[in-house]
This record gives sequence, C-alpha cells and structure tokens, in this order.
Amino acid sequence: MTIDFNGRRALIRVDFNVPLDKDGKILDDTRMRKALPTIRSIIDQGGSAVLMSHLGRPQKKKNEDGSINRKKFSLRQIVQHLSSLLETDVQFVDDCVGEKALEKSTNLKAGEVLLLENTRFYPEEAKGDDDFAARLSKHGDTYVNDAFGTAHRAHASTTTVAKFFKRKDRTLGLLLENEIQNADKILNSPNRPCTAILGGAKVSDKIQLIEKLIDFVNFILIGGGMSYTFIKAKGGQIGNSLCEEDYLDLALELLEKAKAQNVEILLPEDTVSATSFSNDSYSGIVDTDRIQDGEMGLDIGPKAIAKYDAIIQDSKTIIWNGPVGVFEFENFAKGSLAIADSIAKATKKGAFSLVGGGDSVSAINQSGKADEVSFISTGGGAMLEYLEGKKLPGIAAIFNED
Repeated sequence: MTIDFNGRRALIRVDFNVPLDKDGKILDDTRMRKALPTIRSIIDQGGSAVLMSHLGRPQKKKNEDGSINRKKFSLRQIVQHLSSLLETDVQFVDDCVGEKALEKSTNLKAGEVLLLENTRFYPEEAKGDDDFAARLSKHGDTYVNDAFGTAHRAHASTTTVAKFFKRKDRTLGLLLENEIQNADKILNSPNRPCTAILGGAKVSDKIQLIEKLIDFVNFILIGGGMSYTFIKAKGGQIGNSLCEEDYLDLALELLEKAKAQNVEILLPEDTVSATSFSNDSYSGIVDTDRIQDGEMGLDIGPKAIAKYDAIIQDSKTIIWNGPVGVFEFENFAKGSLAIADSIAKATKKGAFSLVGGGDSVSAINQSGKADEVSFISTGGGAMLEYLEGKKLPGIAAIFNED
C-alpha cells in the first residue's frame, strides 16, 4: 500500500461475503482472515478503518412482499467474530449511507474500526451508481480496495467510488496485491511442467479459461460434471451424467486445439457411479465412457486419481479450479480430497500451487491441506477472469488518472 494512513480514515472495500448457516453462524471465515493484514496495517499506522462489503444477493432473494430480508443478509452477524479476529471492538452501523452512518464514520478515532451495513441492500450498488458511490466516498479520506472476490464487478463500492478520490489517495490492499502477484506467477513464465486441474459442473463456465490455459500450460486435468460433456463428445456412453449437449462440438474443438499446441488434456479414465444425485446412491466404479443408462458419474475413480497424481507430482506449477466430484457428499468426495493431498505433496517438493474458486477453496479446507499449498485465492470469478486475461474494473479504477 502506497499511502500514509496516520490520522486518516481509510474506506476499505473488503469481501466479507462469507457462508452462513440458517442460524447466522459463519461456516468459513477465510475471506475475513485474509483481510486482516490490511486492516491491521492501517490502524497500526494511526489511521481508522471504515469497512464496506456485501453479503449474499438480497435484491434477488427478497421476501414474498418484495421487501429485503435485512436480518438474513445483515453484516451485523459477523461483527462479533470480526472483533475477535482483530482483537478490538468493531463498531457497526445498520446503514452504509445516510446521516447516521456518516456521523459514525466521521467521529472515528485513530485505531478504531467501523463496519457498514451490506452495500447490496441498495440496488444502486450493482448498477455502479455515481450518486450512491459519492455518498459512500464520504466515509473516507482514502480508498482501499482489498476485495479481490468482487474486483471483476463494476459496482459502486468496488469501482465507481474510486473516482471520488485523487489518485494519491487510493490504493490496492495487501490481499489484493498478493492475489495479483500470485496469479502473475502463473501467467508470466511459470516453472514447468505447468498443470491445471479443472473441475466443476459446466464446460460453458470454463471455455475462456481453457482456451487461455492452452496457451501456456502443459497439462489440463479435467474432472467434475464438465468431464462428461467431453466424454460424450468423444463418443463415450455417459448414462444420466451431467452433459451440456450444446457444447459437444466445442469440447471437441478444445481437444483439437490443445493437441495442436502440444498440450495434453486428460479426462478421467474411471468414474464413481451413482443411481441418483444423493450421498446414499453409490453403485460402484465404472469406465467413464461406459456409464449405463440410469446411472451417473459423481466423482473420479481410483485409476484417474492415480494418473492425475503422477502428473501433479512431476509438476512445478499447479492451478486448481473446481472440485472433481460432488465433494459435499461424503461418498463422492474422495477424488477432490485426493487432488488436495496430491497438490500438497507436490508443493512440499517445491512446486508453486494456486487454488482458486469458491468450491476449490472449500475442498482444500475440508481436506485439512489449506496450509500446505502455496496460495489460496479468495476470488472465484475474479481469479477466473484474471487468468483469462481480462481487465478487472475494480483494479483498473485504482490506477486511473485523475
């Protein structure tokens, strides 16, 4: 960070969009913990911190009468835990704009922290509204964007607000700087062999990423629901497995493009099969291209695990985006947990490993290997778009000239 915060209020866009259970208990506080260095640095310098974030999608999940469920989506639910993490009493105000919020932020003393209410309670947030952003900007003398997870959104609190601060008064936070530095290690001359493990449900979500990866990786290991679209495109029998029929031709094109550039795309040789999408429907291990009608693939099998492990162990740079099975079901989590273990072992031997994407982060945390990989990204969509070579508006806004 390039700003002296002593005696100044820092308006910090953090990403506290953490998963909560029905009782408001935090299920995974990774994003909160990752933001702590920036907040601590500012208050240790003698500054004060005004935090703004979103939580969920309150505008899209309104009550039956059209009102916002303020209790369900309130950031008040995380205040106590944030106070514990920071070891200081975090103040809270139940609005992010308006006189009450401004009075709170204006009267902050050095070393104090204030959390504003969910920015997405206002539809102007997602619209990137100028007037709304201007009102948010009143909370700080400086602006810090430390929310990599929303850097690909041109929202009021992530992008528009930056223009209300002079260039010398806006900066990236330590987390966002770290995200960029680690992603650039992969994009700019990675150590080889370079391997990407891609999972998740849909090929359509990963088209641009796969096309970009083909330009600079050596291996792409495919798992998850998206693998069955590739298998069917090659003429395999996939039963009732997830498949995007409209993307069969594109899947073949991606395989041909990779082959032309000497990039090896591997599909799982075997599959853990099930009769329905539930934890109790395990039916056995079959060849991935011979799944019977009435059955579906929900995880990669032992042969695929062994083959993928061998490639990962020989790799010097590793990217993992998306679980390779339905890891939330215990009977179909073995593949994803094995990938996590394999990446951890390769990292221990000196490989650089980056895990990015919400479900991948959950899988690595579930495996207990989170501290054994090089870097875990807090941004799912943002990391995807950055690796795809796209310009992220939340980052670009910091560096725009006055």
